[in-house]
Amino acid sequence: MPDHVIHHYPFLVVGGGMTADAAIKGIRQVNTSDAIGMIGSEAYPPYNRPPLSKALWKGDPLEKIWRGTPSESVSLLLSRTVSSIDPKNKIVRDDAGETYSYGKLLLATGGRVRRLPYNADGIIYFRTLDDYRRLRELADRHQTLVVIGGGFIGSEVAAALALNGTPVTMVFPENGIGARVYPPALSQFLNEFYRSKGVQVLANNSLTGIERRGATYAVTTAGRNELIAGGVVAGIGIQPNQELGQAAGLDVGNGIVVDEFLRTTHPDIYAAGDVASFQSSALGKRIRVEHEDNANVMGETAGKNMAGETNPYRHLPFFYSDLFDLGYEAVGELDARHQIVEDWKDEFHEGVLYYLSDGRVRGVLLWNTWGQVDAARALIAEHGPFTAQNVKGRLPA
Repeated sequence: MPDHVIHHYPFLVVGGGMTADAAIKGIRQVNTSDAIGMIGSEAYPPYNRPPLSKALWKGDPLEKIWRGTPSESVSLLLSRTVSSIDPKNKIVRDDAGETYSYGKLLLATGGRVRRLPYNADGIIYFRTLDDYRRLRELADRHQTLVVIGGGFIGSEVAAALALNGTPVTMVFPENGIGARVYPPALSQFLNEFYRSKGVQVLANNSLTGIERRGATYAVTTAGRNELIAGGVVAGIGIQPNQELGQAAGLDVGNGIVVDEFLRTTHPDIYAAGDVASFQSSALGKRIRVEHEDNANVMGETAGKNMAGETNPYRHLPFFYSDLFDLGYEAVGELDARHQIVEDWKDEFHEGVLYYLSDGRVRGVLLWNTWGQVDAARALIAEHGPFTAQNVKGRLPA
């Protein structure tokens, strides 16, 4: 082992988010004493991300986001980024020049935001606590804001801003809000629903430029709109931070490839959370999931396995969203290209949507319908065959 190693951790976690925290707690359920190191790029200990676009805008105090990461024999190494991994010698180096050895290593590196091809300073790529604080400052000053993107983050942020009385415009290239996920009629309903809440919705509008003009921004679109705003928020998705694993010789492919025990192609290196590509037994394919439930359950499972257990990860994560006074929980693949069977109790306000492909239920959207996540998982696990006729009513709307 090289003689310049100055830190050793039986368990080392790369990443400082929800998955990292869940993994540390998982380790501690099995091993209560060995030292754990966590290297995180943010200046904060692990916190919950969903409240940044949900509960904090509805009055929850900021203090509620902290996850309470264990402190006994746990070193939180913050504001630093890992620059390289040497799997052969089990060595990690960071951008501060520190070097660590490890027994077991977890890559919980998450993802990085997709960025727009414009050089205007100050665009908020909404993902972190610092992003929330910057956006909150603009909102509290009642600045007019433009939200780029009509997907998961864009729709949540626009709703949160409008609920707080902020003038907001949404710009996105699709026909409707959530058009890649929802059936066309629901997507079009959301356009009008957001407009009724005071949001200017510019669907079918591609960006052509963003220019900083002193304290304001000029946003131009292919529809020849020029929007002048005090701030621009972009929610256009993330890409997995897999390069570190790839450089270490691990298999990657839309994420770092893991087996059912969340081990990478190196037996002492695990991966979990947004960055991990895992085989879904329910869907029969390899997937990568960027939501809280996956971070929590996968992180905990990885931690337990690092500490000596052998728990296969067969969980099918759920996700959820708040859109003004509408909300949903969902499981599986929500893809608008699937056959979607709509079973409404109150059209666009309460119901269950089934996503079918090849005679199987691939996903379930529980729209303002609660307490059915486990039943939805069980339905996805069934072999069918399912049709538009026999799937309706399988879950109570």
